[in-house]
Parts: sequence; C-alpha cells; structure tokens
Amino acid sequence: MKTSELAAMAGNWNYPAAIRFGAGRIVELPEACRELGIARPLLVTDPGLAALPPVQRSLEVCRDAGLGCSLFSEVRGNPVEANVDAGVRAFAEGEHDGVIALGGGSALDAGKAIAFMAGQRRPIWDFEDREDWWTRAEEDGIAPVVAVPTTSGTGSEVGRASVITDERDHTKKIIFHPRMQPARVILDPEVTVGLPAHLSAAVGMDALSHSLEAFCSPVFHPLAQGIAVEGIRLVHDWLPRVCEDGSDLPARAHMQVASSMGATAFQKGLGAMHSLSHPCGSVLDTHHGLTNAVVMPYVLAFNRETVEDRLTALARYLGLPRPGFTAMLDWVLDLRERIGIPHTLRDIGVEEEHVARLAPMAEKDPSSATNPVPLTTGNLDRLYRRAIAGELGRSG
Repeated sequence: MKTSELAAMAGNWNYPAAIRFGAGRIVELPEACRELGIARPLLVTDPGLAALPPVQRSLEVCRDAGLGCSLFSEVRGNPVEANVDAGVRAFAEGEHDGVIALGGGSALDAGKAIAFMAGQRRPIWDFEDREDWWTRAEEDGIAPVVAVPTTSGTGSEVGRASVITDERDHTKKIIFHPRMQPARVILDPEVTVGLPAHLSAAVGMDALSHSLEAFCSPVFHPLAQGIAVEGIRLVHDWLPRVCEDGSDLPARAHMQVASSMGATAFQKGLGAMHSLSHPCGSVLDTHHGLTNAVVMPYVLAFNRETVEDRLTALARYLGLPRPGFTAMLDWVLDLRERIGIPHTLRDIGVEEEHVARLAPMAEKDPSSATNPVPLTTGNLDRLYRRAIAGELGRSG
C-alpha cells in the first residue's frame, strides 16, 4: 500500500467512544488528555510493555507537553483485585487526575478499574455487573481514561466494564459502570507492530470470537449484528497477513478496527466460547484470546443446529467456497492451523482432571446466558472434554 493510501486510512469517529484512528496518532496523546482536563495522568500498562517503545514514546510525548505523567505496571495477564488496589494507591500518591490505559486487554481493564475505583469507598466487588449494582458508585470520583490499545483483540477500549479475577474463588467478574468507558481512544497501528506473531494470532482470534459469538447470539440487536458481520470479514481478510508479516501496517490497522468492532458487537451477547475460556483463565491462567481460539470450533459444532442458517449466510458474505456451516467450520479450522493456534485445550494445559471444577464455573459465567443453545454444567462438561480430546461433536 502506498503512503498516500495509508494516510487515507485515518479518521475520527464517535461510536461508541470518541476514537482517533490512524498511523502516528500517538503524538496526540497530550491533546486527548487536555480535552478531558487531565494534567497528571497515571499511565497504566503491564510489565512486559513497560520498557518497550510504545510506553516510552507515550511517556516522552506527555512529559514534553508538560503533563505530570507517571508509570504503573503492576498488572498481571489476568488482572486481580490486588493489581487494582496497588494502582489506586499509586494514583492517590502521585496526585493524578486521570489514567492513560496503554496495552492489551489486561492493561486496559486494569487501567479502567483503577480510574473507576480511585473515587470509591466500597470494595470493587460491590460493582459487579448484576442488577443495578453500578448505581452504588460515587460518579464524581470516577477519573477520566484515555485508552491506547497495543494489541488487536479484546476491544476493551470501547467497553464499559473491566474483567477482574476474584482470587477468593478464582472467578472472573465483570465490574461495570457506564462511565468506565474511556472518554478518548487512540487507535494507532504503529504501536502494534512489535507484537509477536503468536500473540497477534491469539488476540486476533479473540476479536473473531467477539464478533462471531455476537453474530450467533439470539438477542435482537440489528446494529450489533451488522457490526459483527463486518468485523468477521476484516479478520478473514487481514489476520493471516498480520501473522505473516508483523510490519504490515495496513493489516495492523484493519485488525485494530476489527477488534473495536468485535467489542462493540458483543453488546448483543457472547456465548460458550467465553463461558469455557473464563474459568480456564482464572484457575489455570491461560491466555484469554488463545483459549477462545482453541474452543471456537467445538462451540460452533455444539451450536450447529441453532446457528446453521445464519452461518451459511455468513459464509456467502465471506465468499467461502460451497457456503454452508461446514464451510465456516473448515475456515475456522484452517485459519487456526495457518496462524499456529493449538487444536486442543490439552495443548494449553487444561486436562480432564480440571473439568469437574471448571464446568460449574462456566455455567455461572455471564456469557452463558446468550449462547444459542442453553448451557448446563452437563453439556459444558462434555464440551470441555471434547476440546481437551480434540473431538468435534455435533450436538449437546
């Protein structure tokens, strides 16, 4: 792609957050902060990114612009309450007035939770996404957030929630408030270029899981349905290119858009991919996107009778040969093999001995409610065992 064509891939839009998209736009970070009245941002990231160019460049542009920017990187791959508490202390000690959440899903979720909890007196679990618990929050204490994703998978930059692991029972819990959504987002594909191929594959498949599960959800939401379809197409067209050449900036840019689209689409709901994945992450610390990628074909096969017609239509839209459910399943299997995704849960450390603990947790996971086929501990147990053994069943 020519430089002029890449330059044309830039724009600002306000759906569902205020997004600045385009290569090189990380330099606008100070301006985004000032629009929100942030003079002393706390930059939240993870330990693996802290010394790398995207973080150092962000600190540099902020400090050069006169912002009192400090770094916090005590964030685990599956963030826990202790990470949020430590971040809130750093926020208070540094007299910060906003958060820059920079990184993958863990850093974005942690940053959003820190900004939210900085002004709360209740424990974080009092704001779990149940009934109207979000109304307990002291809204005046919620700090503004600028989100800068460095991966293209979770789409947390457009979300109104954070997923935090409760170490008391090893469950992932969704902390929700409408104002947790970042007030400004910078999507700069240049900051994703250094992501290794295996992580690009895992997070890209996470983006696919969001759009694909939203597309299959029985919830009526035509806007999210349309976004899901296009998000899937972008993954189809661009994820292999990202994994083949990590410096392919147009491919990186399109995958950033696919990620944000997937997280916007799952307002319509998720399903068994996430129900199965969340307990694996909280108990065994598996990578979330990778786990979604591994279980994806098993869930599609499990849901086949309910989703076959809509996946046939999707196969036509993607231009797959002999469009139908089998074409979609084969595409997913081929894509996973092409980009190096393992075929079974056993390959990522999940064994049959874990299933008795994981299946009841999966049934209780919020994502279970919108799976096309009703989920029970029994059929989730069978799904886990199929994904461990590598057996693609056809029914529940």
